[in-house]
Amino acid sequence: MRVSQCIGFTGTGKLQFHVFAALAEFERALIRERTRAGLAAARARGRRGGRPPKLNDKQVRTIKALLRDPSTCVAEVVRDYGVSRTTIYKHCGVIQPRRAG
Repeated sequence: MRVSQCIGFTGTGKLQFHVFAALAEFERALIRERTRAGLAAARARGRRGGRPPKLNDKQVRTIKALLRDPSTCVAEVVRDYGVSRTTIYKHCGVIQPRRAG
């Protein structure tokens, strides 16, 4: 059956429509099951989804130590590590309030 063919509102047309709808729903359920099974298998192999973090744990510890020193500003850390200010705050949190100037 082509998309351009009119199914119509006859008994046969309604039956065709519901059969195709049921097949589409069944296919979607199969896709969902396969996707979930694939994600579970990947997790079992130790794989994580999503983008990898910009900073590793050692870098985060180093940055936190740097930011505890009042003479170090966030802009220097941003420049040295090549990440955004948002990334620093996301991974390290606000260590201490900084005054402008």
